[in-house]
Parts: sequence; C-alpha cells; structure tokens
Amino acid sequence: MANEVTIVECPRDAWQGLRAVIPTEEKVQYLSRLIALGFEHIDAVSFVSPKHVPQMADSEAVMQKLSEVKTPTGNPPEIIGIVVNDRGLERALAAPGVTTIGYPYSISAYFRRANANMSKAESRDLVEKLQKDTKAAGKKLVVYVSMAFGNPYDEPWGAEIVEDALVWLKDVGVRTVSLADTIGTATPEEVAGLYQAVRGCVAGVEIGVHLHSRPDRAPEKVLAAYEAGCRRFDGALTGMGGCPFAGDELVGNIPTEAILTTLAARGVSTGIDTKSLALACAMTEELREKYSIAEAAPAESGRLN
Repeated sequence: MANEVTIVECPRDAWQGLRAVIPTEEKVQYLSRLIALGFEHIDAVSFVSPKHVPQMADSEAVMQKLSEVKTPTGNPPEIIGIVVNDRGLERALAAPGVTTIGYPYSISAYFRRANANMSKAESRDLVEKLQKDTKAAGKKLVVYVSMAFGNPYDEPWGAEIVEDALVWLKDVGVRTVSLADTIGTATPEEVAGLYQAVRGCVAGVEIGVHLHSRPDRAPEKVLAAYEAGCRRFDGALTGMGGCPFAGDELVGNIPTEAILTTLAARGVSTGIDTKSLALACAMTEELREKYSIAEAAPAESGRLN
C-alpha cells in the first residue's frame, strides 16, 4: 500500500536547540540510521552562518558522507537543506545529496526582520530566485509560511493574509508549502479552520503543516490537520527543538511519534512501523541526553519555522 501521508523528520530543527555541537560523524550515523528505518523525507541540514547557528557549521561535510545512503527501497531519500539568503542557496545547490531547498517565508514583518533581516520585497525576490535556480538545478523547493496560524506582535493577521501569500507562491511556481504554527499557540480548531480556509485557493500545490505544541495537545492538532485535508506533516522525534520565540518552555516541535501513532489509529499508512519508530525514538533520546537541550536557545538567524 502506498503511504497516505508524507512524514518529514526534522533533526535539523531539533538539533539547533542543543547546548553542545554534535560531531559530524555522529550526525551522519544518526541520519543514516533514520533512513535505514524508513524515514524517507528528512530536514537534515541548513546553510546559514556558523556564527548564528554553530550546530549547522558542518552541513557540507555531513552531506558529503550522507549522499550515498539509500532508503530500504533502494531510492535516495529526500534531504531538505534550509537557506535564508543567496549564499546559502549557492552552498545548498553545491552540496551532494541535497534534493530539496527549504526557505522560511514569514508573513510577519517583525519575525522576518528578527529571523532573516529582510523586508517583504527582499524576501519575495529571494523566493523567485530560489524557484528559478532550484528548477534549473533539478532540485525541489519547499517554502515554509512562518506565523501562518497567528501573530503575537500586534500586526495584521488572518486567513486572507495567508491566502495572499499562498496565491503569490503558486504564481511564481512554488508547488510545496508548509504552514508553520511558529509559536505553537494555535488550537486544534484554529489549525483545522485555517487549513480548510486556504486549501482550495491553490489547487495543485501540496500544503503541509509544521506545527509546534505542548506535548499533551499534539495528537489533537495532528488529527485536526489530517481531517481538514493535510497529508504532509513535519515532526521531530521526542518533540525535540522548536521556536525560541514561543515564550513557553513546554512548546516544541510536534513529536513524530505523536504524528505516527495518531494517524495509525485512524488506519493511515505512514511507511514507518512500530518497531522502527521505537528504535528511532530510543536513539534520539540517547542523542538528546548526551548533548542536552539548552535552557533558553538564542534567537538565531535561520531558526526558521
């Protein structure tokens, strides 16, 4: 049976909150084991300034070693590399094994400046360049719409603003978008309401979700998105990582295990079996304990979603 949903595992997002830098070889080993366990879509690296995100300083070295790894079916995995500027794009396109370029496009002016130091016009110019250059290179592009489910900065927000961004992204050729609940405050009703409100405005565009949440609310948010029609979910094993702007230490990435168990209970095929999930969680916990989570991660450029 073909998988009914796409599960994107996000160790890159998770690792940026760790206190210590994981050695390159250990990153490669972990990512290789994830792929062997059936995780075929991985947000693995970012190409941003090492000064701002030291955890990602070795992205080229990681990809050099990871580029030959195949999934259990013998196919190369989808490896997403995040960029926030022209230089990052150049690096990502040159890195072996990176199949998809990811870019955080914020509909909040404040968050856009804090995260990437760009105006709306500059960000849109970059998206157009990303689309053109990734297409020419035979790569895919996924754009993350940050602050899609709400804005805490007293700026205008609403489904119509998200829809405007989606329509524009479709018009410039983007075909995969992930709606991000950046600060993790959206209720399940709000997740479903926004998704239903915007899904029909861009036929032919795959719309996923990159949700943050308190652990106890994660399953109901996943179910709300699925029932609203979402078939692409970002997650991080054990719920590691999240957004430093959330203002709630309990808010992190939606745990991948919550996504998988919630969908499995609905009879949804994800491609990850129970044994593989248990092994993936165990090795993630081991890595998490070894390198520890920072008590308060800094607001980093390229932090993204």
